[in-house]
Order: sequence, then structure tokens, then C-alpha cells
Amino acid sequence: MPVIGVLTLDIYVESSHSLKEKRHVVKSLKDRLRERFNVAVAEIDHLDSWQSSVVAAVTVSNDRVHAEQVLQAVESHAAGLLGGALAGSNVEWL
Repeated sequence: MPVIGVLTLDIYVESSHSLKEKRHVVKSLKDRLRERFNVAVAEIDHLDSWQSSVVAAVTVSNDRVHAEQVLQAVESHAAGLLGGALAGSNVEWL
């Protein structure tokens, strides 16, 4: 049976002083995660806030263990890219 995992990343870009700066950080993150892990990635909340954002990464697999490994790797990579800007994360299963 297919498993859908949704990783939600709460991001706070303290150094951002405009929407343009925040969107640059978010776009860079989304592009890198898509390229490296083959996951669907989208900004899903705080679209008009210039310092905070919520980004979701989604994977679909027939094996929950594999999906968990992918999302853990995505979270770890995002934390490395964002440093202290990653304020929190959450995983949901559908």
C-alpha cells in the first residue's frame, strides 16, 4: 500500500529585510531539495511574511521505512543549508 509522508519545515530568516530576500532563500532551498532527493516541495504558509515561511516536502513510496529515511535526509540537509533559520519541523503520514 502506498505511503505518503509530508515533512513540514518552519523557517525563520532573521537576516531577511524584504520578501525578495526571503523568497531567494526559500527558492534556493526548494530547488536543492527537489534536485537532491526527488521530493515535491512547496512554500505553504506565511507567503507574504518577509522573515518566516513554512515549506513542505512530500514523498510517496510503497515502503514506509524508505519514506522515513528520505524525509529524515531531507530534514537533515535542510538544517545544514538553513543553519539556525530552521525553527522547527514535523512529519505527517497519509
